[in-house]
Amino acid sequence: MPSRSKRVFFGKYVFVVDENVYEPAEDSFLFAENLDVNAGARVLDMGTGCGILGIVAAKKASWVVAVDVNRHAVRCAQENATLNDVRGKMAFVTGDLFSPFSDDAEFDVILFNAPYVPTSKDEEDSLVARAWRGGETGRVVIDRFIGEAPLHLRRDGRILLLQSTLAGVDETLKAFEAIGMRAGVMAEYRVAFFETIVLVEAKTV
Repeated sequence: MPSRSKRVFFGKYVFVVDENVYEPAEDSFLFAENLDVNAGARVLDMGTGCGILGIVAAKKASWVVAVDVNRHAVRCAQENATLNDVRGKMAFVTGDLFSPFSDDAEFDVILFNAPYVPTSKDEEDSLVARAWRGGETGRVVIDRFIGEAPLHLRRDGRILLLQSTLAGVDETLKAFEAIGMRAGVMAEYRVAFFETIVLVEAKTV
């Protein structure tokens, strides 16, 4: 049986989202609204999902590599890149964080809408769920990413990381500072009285 899909719109962009792929929501839109890359930049869109961030970035960037652990997401992002006329400026990779890349792969900007929802071991574990499952603290993937991302960042590069306050924003800022990066909150969106979605920007010093 073929998988079902739906259409999601963001400004002039349209995305077809497969049922096996995380559907863009408030977090994705907050990120996309605040996403600005320099003309000619080389961008890595980690955890691309349906491709929304990579496709928006590709309008100005010279080259975008979109990565996801979910093979359905990679295929979906490819289709959406074609739909939005940026397929020729993008490459697509299936893999877990930076595992598909060699040590010398470097980018001007690295984007990541991270899995940040605190979850117990017995909660849903599917390809779609991996887009939001952050482990008991919400930081399992975030901490791995922060530890690896700077190794693939060009001098004067930037990292844009989106997460929830439920996963400890102060911990993220301190983790970036501990590896010699200057980090701060560049945008946020309150989704409930106990939770705010936060976009963190980290720069090399």
